Amino acid sequence: MENPGSSIISALGAGSGVDFIRLADDISTASFAFQRETVQARRETLEAQISAAGQLRGAITSLASALGDRIRNGDLAPRGELGNPAIARVSVPAGLSPRGTFALEVTQLAQGQTLVGRSYASREDLVGAGTLTLRFGTVDGASFTADAARDPLEITVSADDTLASLAARITRESGGAVSAYVATGTNGAQLVMKGAEGAASGFVVEATGAGGGAVPGDLSYLGWSPATDAGELRGIARDAAFALDTVAMTSPTNRVTGLPGGFTLNLAGTNQGAPTSLTFANNIEAISGVMGDFVAALNDIAEQSSVLASPLGGTLGNDPGARELRRDLAALAGQIVMPGAAAGEPRTLADIGLALNRDGTFRLDTARLNQALESSPDAVAAMFTTGPSGVFATIDRFARENSLASDPGSIGGSVRRFEAQLERSDERLERIAEQQEALRERLTRDLVAAERRVAASQSTLTFIQQQVDIWSADR
Repeated sequence: MENPGSSIISALGAGSGVDFIRLADDISTASFAFQRETVQARRETLEAQISAAGQLRGAITSLASALGDRIRNGDLAPRGELGNPAIARVSVPAGLSPRGTFALEVTQLAQGQTLVGRSYASREDLVGAGTLTLRFGTVDGASFTADAARDPLEITVSADDTLASLAARITRESGGAVSAYVATGTNGAQLVMKGAEGAASGFVVEATGAGGGAVPGDLSYLGWSPATDAGELRGIARDAAFALDTVAMTSPTNRVTGLPGGFTLNLAGTNQGAPTSLTFANNIEAISGVMGDFVAALNDIAEQSSVLASPLGGTLGNDPGARELRRDLAALAGQIVMPGAAAGEPRTLADIGLALNRDGTFRLDTARLNQALESSPDAVAAMFTTGPSGVFATIDRFARENSLASDPGSIGGSVRRFEAQLERSDERLERIAEQQEALRERLTRDLVAAERRVAASQSTLTFIQQQVDIWSADR
């Protein structure tokens, strides 16, 4: 920043003629140049190390994520095949791997109660003030058994409520237990109410109006019970009924859970008298393909770590996290991934073909993999689930342990350490800038003061010179 006093002195042609503002700036810059350049060089190194460590961390977490996704949703995902796919859809929750063949016979689908009320002239007709109560339970012929565990739904109907607004209130206030709407057809406007699936989700409608009788305009016109049914009941609430391996079962909904091996059925049709097969089989070809891709992905990580963590010129050559990653990679083939495996069944990644080369890369021993697939296909398939044991669990644990930021010996810990050092470097650069600015301001003040004194001395010298010249002329 230019000093006003120095500028005025320079403009008048006085002073030493030296640009003290520039001189102060140059001196302060030069005084801190070495420190600043050293910190900036360190900062560039840290940025490169953060990038390299982040690259390795990203590679191992991506491997675990991709492997898990392929097991859950890809060609390794457990799938059931139905001989008659129109009967049901089969799904398997993550981490489960059902096996075997089952016979499935569906005799009845679950459904909800459907009730179509008596006719009104218009959906905007007033229904009358009063109280509408829905009680839930089981409808059986002309009888109704209330479910004591469920509270009835009580709606206070105002004199301004129409058939349409009442339908909306039933849907909203029942929380989805009953869906209601107004259907306008050849018989006029009718209130349609549909309950949830399951025999216990039936309902009766108790309507207390103004006492004018069951006529349009009085709320009691909407009341219904199985004992007084006059054709309003169009669908009876019922459970799904089916047999699995001839064992009779029921379900309140068409989504059936808790089946052997953990699979789920979404029933869609009936096949009474014609059971269909449901088969869960191992995908041997998919396992071979996954192992090939798995080895290729491990080699990508091994090659990256070999370059980045090389003792000779590697960005992470002296980093403990990178060294630990390389050690863990080298030990991966021998890790026990199935601690509960029976004698003779594969327990380690080496048992299903993962082999380590002398240079730290991996190869697939197809002969050993094929032998395991032939002798223990079910045991090999069990290694490829998302459960607590297996290939995915091992790789996921490997990725998590090496990415753990709180562990200073992991690659994740290295990233945190480098980031902390980078932050300190930035703080150091800020302090250097502050110290340099303070020195520049002090030098500027001192040099400008010196400039003023020089200017004053020059003025005095000029006056004396003029007096000497006058005296000399008088002689």
